[in-house]
Amino acid sequence: MSKNKKREIPNWNLPIIETHCHLDYLKQDSLENILAKSREVGVEKIITIAVEPENLNSVLELARAHGNIYCTQGLHPHEGKLYTDEVEALILENLKDENVVAVGEIGLDFHYNNSPEKEQKDAFERQLQIACDYNKPIVVHTREADEDTKAILKNFSNSLKRKGVIHSFTSSTWLAEFCLEEGFSIGFNGIITFNSAQNVRDVLSITPLERILVETDAPFLTPIPFRGRENAPFYLPFIIEKIAEVKDCSIEQVLEKTYFNSKNLFDI
Repeated sequence: MSKNKKREIPNWNLPIIETHCHLDYLKQDSLENILAKSREVGVEKIITIAVEPENLNSVLELARAHGNIYCTQGLHPHEGKLYTDEVEALILENLKDENVVAVGEIGLDFHYNNSPEKEQKDAFERQLQIACDYNKPIVVHTREADEDTKAILKNFSNSLKRKGVIHSFTSSTWLAEFCLEEGFSIGFNGIITFNSAQNVRDVLSITPLERILVETDAPFLTPIPFRGRENAPFYLPFIIEKIAEVKDCSIEQVLEKTYFNSKNLFDI
């Protein structure tokens, strides 16, 4: 039997909120099984994230069909070239639904440049304005775009009354410090368990518990000891364990703080 199979998923009988996953992208198990396994380890609520025009409606349908699932509306920077007036109209229409808790996943990604930088910036700024107008928090993706992310967020920070989260943080410590100073939260996922991710653990170490959110980004970034498998919300306990280790605090403290942080930010 492999080491992976010997490791059981912890359950501390305290509620957890999954703040960032892509339920419509999970393929290796049924949604019903994934939700059941997640409930077994304490996952009480799940936010499934929109990233492209094709899933703006599908994430909302998932949220409408399940009382413990919520969703966002927005285009990932990879899809910035697809941001049109028609897409924006759909986002605005869907934002009227009570199941939509944030604008996202929005931001900049200059690592892959799947969309030209200018189109990424334009889409980011237009969606930030929507968040300001609709008083919604934002879910931000940033990769190898620290300077531009900081500049754009700084322009909108005063108008973003509910701020938001910089999810799956892998950027510089100085960008983390700026985001914390501006009132944003930081989302940590399975990356903090990777041997190569000391830079992310360094950011975690300076992030107050009051500003930490837990996420999986499933089906991506499966934490150790389950690397190689499709990620899912029921692996959140391994992320919580690692946060407690890095922050030198109890697991109960992490659970209680991150649960409160998530409920407060997303009003769920």
